[in-house]
Amino acid sequence: MISAEVAIQAQFYDLDPMNVVWHGNYVRYLEQARCALLDRIGYNYPDMQASGFIWPIVDMNLKYVRPVRFGQVIIVQATLVEYENRMKIDYRIRDQATGELLTKARTVQLAVSAETGELSFDSPPALIEKVRRLL
Repeated sequence: MISAEVAIQAQFYDLDPMNVVWHGNYVRYLEQARCALLDRIGYNYPDMQASGFIWPIVDMNLKYVRPVRFGQVIIVQATLVEYENRMKIDYRIRDQATGELLTKARTVQLAVSAETGELSFDSPPALIEKVRRLL
């Protein structure tokens, strides 16, 4: 499938009182990798709107394997694993220096008509065409 990755360095403002990255900040890291993936596909948020759909996240799962610490550089990889009826993206966060797996995650997004608010049971042709061109 199609993947993209971003490198992120954990900053002081990302930390919790235990001096590790606060769990809620991982969602921002996933978003950065998801946007890189959507850019690669050519279907990022402005393209979604232009196709007449919004894509809310309806499910998100994270498995914290090891903590990310201040100054640590991580690679966040996003991989599109489903696209025809929903957008399912798997993520892997690894330490840049060692390649050690730190976090696994998944998000699921559904296509919703921007005009009517109705759920679409099929992904819009704009997404399907763009993904198939890259496969």
